Order: sequence, then C-alpha cells, then structure tokens
Amino acid sequence: MSFNRKNSRIKLRWAGIFLLCLGLAGTAAAAWGQRGGGVEVRRLGLSRVGENTMLTVVLSRAVQPRVSTRTQGGKPQLVVEFPQAQAGRLPGRLAGDDILVEQVRTESAPAGGVKIVVDLFPETPYKFWRQSRSAEGGQAQFILGLTPDPAAVQARQAPAPEPPEPETPPAVAQREPEPPPPAPDDYGYKEERGTVATGSFAELRRLIPKAGPLLQGLESDGWAVSEARTYDRPGQRFSRDFVLTQRRYPELAVKIVNLPASHPNVPSINIIMLTTDNLRGETAEKYRGMRQWSFAKIKQNFEDIGDFFDDALKPLRIKLRQETKDLVLRDAKVFQTFLQRACPQQPQLSQKFMQHVNEKVNQRFEGVQYTLSENPLVILNMVDFLYVKAFFLEAG
Repeated sequence: MSFNRKNSRIKLRWAGIFLLCLGLAGTAAAAWGQRGGGVEVRRLGLSRVGENTMLTVVLSRAVQPRVSTRTQGGKPQLVVEFPQAQAGRLPGRLAGDDILVEQVRTESAPAGGVKIVVDLFPETPYKFWRQSRSAEGGQAQFILGLTPDPAAVQARQAPAPEPPEPETPPAVAQREPEPPPPAPDDYGYKEERGTVATGSFAELRRLIPKAGPLLQGLESDGWAVSEARTYDRPGQRFSRDFVLTQRRYPELAVKIVNLPASHPNVPSINIIMLTTDNLRGETAEKYRGMRQWSFAKIKQNFEDIGDFFDDALKPLRIKLRQETKDLVLRDAKVFQTFLQRACPQQPQLSQKFMQHVNEKVNQRFEGVQYTLSENPLVILNMVDFLYVKAFFLEAG
C-alpha cells in the first residue's frame, strides 16, 4: 500500500513538471511570434498598374516590415526587411519595370531574416505607399507601391523667387529689370526633340556586339526598325531604345534597350526582348486600358485595391496567358530561333522554353516567370503578355 502511494506521488510530480514545461513553451512561442518570428516570406512579384509600380509580398501571416531608403553605389534603393522571417522559394532577382524600378533582389540569412532590395533608377522622382491585406488560406499580402512624382520635377525646374527690388528715390529714373535666366532643366531623362532617330541594324550591332548573331538573324528574317528613340541628360548621351516589327508577325515585336555604363569599369546593359504585347482582341484592349487607370480611378470603382487585382486584372491575365500561349504555339519557330541565336551554346534552351509554354494554365495563378538561362540571363515571362527577355552585358 505504501509503495502505491509513493508511486502516485511520483506520477503527480512528473505531471506537474510536464504542465509547467507546456506553459513555458507556450509563453516562449507567443513571445517569439510577437517579435516577428515564425513568419515565412513565400512569394513576391512586381507589376505595373496604371501609374503605379507594385511590389507584392505573400506571407504566411500578417506582419509589418521595416521599409527604409538608402543610396548604394550612386543608386537609390528601397529596402523592405522582415527580421527573423524565413524565406520560401524566392527568386534571387526580378526584372524591373524600366520606368522606376531597375531590378528587385532578395537576400536571406540562414539564421532568419529576409531583405528585399528594390534598385531604383537614379534621378527619377517618386513617392511610395504601403498596404497590408489578408489573402487566401490564412496568408497575408504586403504591397509596396511606387508612383512617379512629377511635382518634384516641377519644384526642381521652377525658378527661385526674385529678391524684392530696393526702393528707388523719385529723382532717379527706374531702370527696367532684366528678365531672370531660365531655370536649369537638368532633372531626369528626356527624349530628343526636333530630330528623328532612325536607327539601323548597323548601329545595333555596334551598340551590342555580343548579340551580333541574333541581330544579324533578325535582319535576315525581315525584321525592320520601326521606332528608335534617344534619351539624354543635358550634354550626355544616356540610352537608346528600338522597336523591331515584321509584317508576317503583326502581333509580335522585338524591343531593344541600350543602357550605357554611367561609371568607369561598369558594363553597359542591353536588353533584347521578343514579346507578344502587340496582341489584339477584346481581352488585350480591355487589359491595356485598365492598366492605365490611376489610383484615384481604381478607388472610384473598387472598394479595395486588392479587389482590383483579384476581380478585374487576374481574370484578364489568365485569359491573356491562354491567348498568348496559342499565339506562341502558332509562331513557335520564331521564338525557338530567337533563343538559339541568343544562346548558341545552349541548344536545349528552345526545348525547355516550349515545355514551359505547353504547361496547363493554372486558373489559380495569373502567370509565372522562369529563368531559362543565367549566362546570358534569359527570362521567360508568362504574366499577361508572354515574352522572352535576354540580357547582354558589354564591357565599358
């Protein structure tokens, strides 16, 4: 009998210790959650809606990141930090929007912590805003929006107010003041006025020697330069862009951007993209129109900007993905030849491209991006208008 009582006391003592450990574990878990731990950064994407560039981050649960600005290597940056968060399958790099954002990079530490660095184009005024909202499956979204700020340009260009003129004695004749000099117009990039930039394949081959085989092939296939523009800083040539078209493929276009190095020992960046964004039809036209909506117009038609994405843009993007898939399958040879010439050392690339194109369109997602090659960098975009973008770096 004594032995049974002693055994019962031991069991009660161990049960108390077990309950105490559970309580401590729960307290620690709650404190860890309050500090922002236990969060997974699962996906991110960059999109353009009207005048807004949107960085969307999908999280396992709602948490407020730190958002800061800084300058590194002469370039402005926006940094979004999730301390102690874990990284899901995040891309190391996302292409920018060619307007405000040059690129988006992700950094994560093994011990926890995710940092998203948004590299911005220098001397491009902007303002940014932020929003958090719930998503499907108990997830959360954090949205960082950037908008061009023309008011900053006007403020920079406006002449300084003139100092008041001193009172002149009546006996002295007043002299007509000279007009003030015009305000310096040195903010941002501008297109040349008064001249027509014709462009030619000879110029393209001079600007992008590494893409020589691709450019020569495009010329021999009948592609022609239909648009060419020059963007300058005062007294300095900054960049060139070109659009190539082909009468046999009216819904396709080749777009080329040349960004010369702005500093010594920095390579020039050249982008050659084969795109389906000349696609016509009701869906494409409606989508293009809605992408030009201002934030104010979105608020007039939708209670929340997330509803605009989910209820308006997402269904159109899914339709566009199917329509551009049909277009690519019809003109598959054009895309395969483009990739073979852009990456002659990777003959399997065109087959890899077709495998992705033939994937079944997922109705839950409006599109995806794939990195087909890292050297040179080749990106397949399957969000709204399908395109293949190749990057060529030229030594300065």
